[in-house]
Amino acid sequence: MADQAAFRFRHQFRVRWSETDAQGVVFNARYLDYADIAITEYFRAIGFRLAFPDLPFECHVARATVNFRKPIKPEEMLIVSARTCRFGRTSMTQEVVIWGDGGAEDVRAEIELVAVHVDLSNHKPEPIPEAIKAMFEAFDAGSEVVESRDGVTQGL
Repeated sequence: MADQAAFRFRHQFRVRWSETDAQGVVFNARYLDYADIAITEYFRAIGFRLAFPDLPFECHVARATVNFRKPIKPEEMLIVSARTCRFGRTSMTQEVVIWGDGGAEDVRAEIELVAVHVDLSNHKPEPIPEAIKAMFEAFDAGSEVVESRDGVTQGL
């Protein structure tokens, strides 16, 4: 089971009615939408685009694995956490965990994303710049929890 303390970054949001299906739970494909929200906010919190505005860093998701644990219902408050757990030469593996508001034991899904850094002109893999790796690793190694909500990041 996922350990909330292992994640420095957390983003909180409320489930909208439109994200649910006829069974009254969040439609399964939305879990990857939630992972995308987590990764977007995680990237924003790291701030690498501000630090390296001219350094190209574009990724395609090559693999996404979702382990469903519990359903999510409309109006629930969720916390999605993200971290980078591994770098390859051209790829990075990121973990996202979706928690309900029942605390650290209330895991709704665990998601693993493998993204490949590409040259957008030809969509071929490119080595991840060492400066990017260092920035992600330094962020994830930090001890202070960074929380965001509605695009506002706190704790930096």
